[in-house]
Amino acid sequence: MSFFKKIFSKDKKEKLDEGLEKSKSSFFGKLTKAVAGKSKVDDEVLDDLEEVLISSDVGVATTIKIIDRIEERVSKDKYMGTDELNQILREEIAGLLSEQEHGNYESLHIPDGIKPYVIMVVGVNGVGKTTTIGKLAQQFKNKGKKVVLGAGDTFRAAAIDQLQIWADRVDVPIVKQKMGSDPASVAFDTVQSAITQDADVVLLDTAGRLHNKVNLMNELTKIKRVMQKVTDNVPNEVLLVLDGSTGQNAFEQAKQFTAATEVTSLAVTKLDGTAKGGVVIGISDQFKVPVKYIGVGEGVDDLQIFNKFEFVDSFFNKA
Repeated sequence: MSFFKKIFSKDKKEKLDEGLEKSKSSFFGKLTKAVAGKSKVDDEVLDDLEEVLISSDVGVATTIKIIDRIEERVSKDKYMGTDELNQILREEIAGLLSEQEHGNYESLHIPDGIKPYVIMVVGVNGVGKTTTIGKLAQQFKNKGKKVVLGAGDTFRAAAIDQLQIWADRVDVPIVKQKMGSDPASVAFDTVQSAITQDADVVLLDTAGRLHNKVNLMNELTKIKRVMQKVTDNVPNEVLLVLDGSTGQNAFEQAKQFTAATEVTSLAVTKLDGTAKGGVVIGISDQFKVPVKYIGVGEGVDDLQIFNKFEFVDSFFNKA
C-alpha cells in the first residue's frame, strides 16, 4: 500500500524497529497463539484478535474500530486466511490512523514569524519530561536554533538540577530560581530572557505533581497568563509527555491533562523498554491531540518524530 512509503532515514528506521522489538515480539507471540491451528478468519479468530489487541494496550475503543473494519472485509471476502491477518492489520490500523485530523510530522518545525516559539512541557513525575526537554533542546540546537530552557518545576530541587545538567550538556542557557519559587515567575523570566537573547525556542518545564484537576488547571492557567504579560499568544505549544511503559495509565494521564489544559501535542517515551507499544496506536486514535514524538532509546536522536505509517510498518514487520 502507498501508506508505507519510506520517509525515515535507514538509521532512524532501524532504531524504530529495534525500539519496538519487545512490543512486536509480545504482540506476535499472542497473535500466533490465537490463530494456531486455524486457517480461516472467522468469528472465533476475531474474538481472539480482539483480546490480543486489548492485552497489547491498544485500548478498547480503538480495538473495536479495528475489529469492525476487519469484519467488514471478511464479510466481503468469502474466504480470508489467517496468513493474511498480519497484512490486513497493518492496512486497517494505518488506514484508521490516517483518518485522524492531525497529519504526520517529518521534522522539527517552528512556524514562520513566531519568535520565540514557546513550548510548555507538562506531565507527571517520572515520565521522562526533563530528558525529553533536553533531547529536544539538542535537536533544535543541531538545526541552528537558539534555545532557552526554563526550570518551572520549582517543587523539586532534583528537577531544577536535572534540567541544569541538560543545559550544561547541550550548552544552552537556563533560567531558574530557587526551589519553592512561583513557577509562573520562572515562566515570566524565561520568556523575557528569550526575547532579550533573540532566542528561537523556549522549552519550559512545569511541575509534575499528581494533584486534582482543579489545582492543575489553576496552576497551568496562571503560568500561561503570566507569560502573556511578556508577549501575546504564548505558549505556542503545550507538549504532554507520557510514559509508554505504563500502558493504560498513560491513557488516564492523557485524559486528566487534556481536561485540565489545552494540550496541543504528545510525546510518548520509554517504548524501547516495554511490550506496551500498542498504547501509541490507541492514544493516536483516541485523542484529538497529535502524538508528535516517541522515545525509542537513550540517545538524543532516539526521541523521534512520530510518523504513524513508519510506526505501523515497524510494529507489524516480523522480519
